[in-house]
This record gives sequence, structure tokens and C-alpha cells, in this order.
Amino acid sequence: MALTDDAVHGIRQMIITGELAPGDRLPAEKELAARLGLSRNSLREAVRALTLMRVLHTRRGDGTYVTSLDPELLLGTMHIVVDLHHDSTVRHFLEVRRLLEPEATAKAALNLTGDHTAELRTLLDQDELMLAERLPDRQQLAENGQAFHRLIARASGNPVLATIVETVSSKTLRAHAWCGVTEQSDLHLTLSEHRAIYEALAAGDTYRARIRAAAHVAGIEDAVLSAFPARP
Repeated sequence: MALTDDAVHGIRQMIITGELAPGDRLPAEKELAARLGLSRNSLREAVRALTLMRVLHTRRGDGTYVTSLDPELLLGTMHIVVDLHHDSTVRHFLEVRRLLEPEATAKAALNLTGDHTAELRTLLDQDELMLAERLPDRQQLAENGQAFHRLIARASGNPVLATIVETVSSKTLRAHAWCGVTEQSDLHLTLSEHRAIYEALAAGDTYRARIRAAAHVAGIEDAVLSAFPARP
């Protein structure tokens, strides 16, 4: 494993120093292994690891290339970290979400476009129609909730912040959806809170957007943490 780490470090240093730029093709395996002073097997393992991290990508029959290295692409691997954590750590993700999402929502109030506004309103209208039914589609409500928060995060205008918020929120939203199924959470309250966030965003009110988002996330945190100990 140490030799593979050395190979990863060597390729990473080539990128950091500018010897390899985004979009560049890696030297031939034999040449690169010799340059790094490592075996070709260690180099192959390093390439596999860096491919999983989205630093490299291999084109069949063409070679291995450095990716665009865009923050959204690289931070996307955070989903693996989040999914591998046990549910007992959900409180840590809730805390990170509580710190970041209100600020992302406040930034979104300054950057929201007409298309963003229309998409958010459509999601809210769909939720209202579903909640009018005797047995609402909870799965669809959960998916709409994720889409609502994802749209707001992306509207923040900061792709790094948006990716982190989306990734962290995904785990806490799944936990909250579970609470809704088992504890019969007040779905109408969630819709009301979403509408309050939407209205603040549509008005371009950063202060209210931040406060409404903070209150909403705090409510999710309370619901999840109070229900979590009872989960098998």
C-alpha cells in the first residue's frame, strides 16, 4: 500500500507543479513508472485510486488523462464518504448542514433567477397537491424535498459550497424522510417551512432566507435526533 501511496503522491505532485495540466494525457506506463521509481503494478493501482477520486479518467484504447479537476467533480466523491458512514454519525452531518445551508440559502436570495423561482414554485405546488390526498406519496415528497434544497444550493452561485451542502444534506434528508414514515411527522409543517424559505428567496431577502433556512434545518435536526435512538 505504501508503494501505491508513493505513486499517488508522485502523480499528484506532477499535477500540482503544472507538469500535468487538466486534460493532459499521462506519459506511457513504462515511462511514468521509471520516472517515479516505482513498479508498473504500483502505478496501475495508483491510477485506479486517482480514477475513483475523479482526478484521472481512462479512455479505452487511448490512454489515461487528467480530468478537468473542477471542484464539483472532485467534491462529488464526498458522496462515497457520506454513504459509508453509519447512521450513528448522522448528528455530525446535521451539524455541518446547520452551519452551511443557511448561508447558502442567503447567497441564493441574491442570485435566484426566474427559472429557479419557477422550478421551486412548481415543486411546492406539487407537494401541496399530494398533501391534499388521503395517502400522499411520501417517496415523491421526499424526492421533491431533495430537489428543493438542491436547487437552492446551486442557486447560491458557489459550486464548492453547493456541492458540500448537497452531499451533506442527502444523508440528513434521508434520515428525516425515515422519521416521517415511522413517526408520522407533520408534512404540512415541512411544506409551510419550504414556502417561507421560497417567499424570502423570491423577495431577495437574504436576512429572512437565512433565518427561515436555519429554523427549517434546526427542526429537521430535532426530529432526527429525537427519533434516532429508537431506530433498530
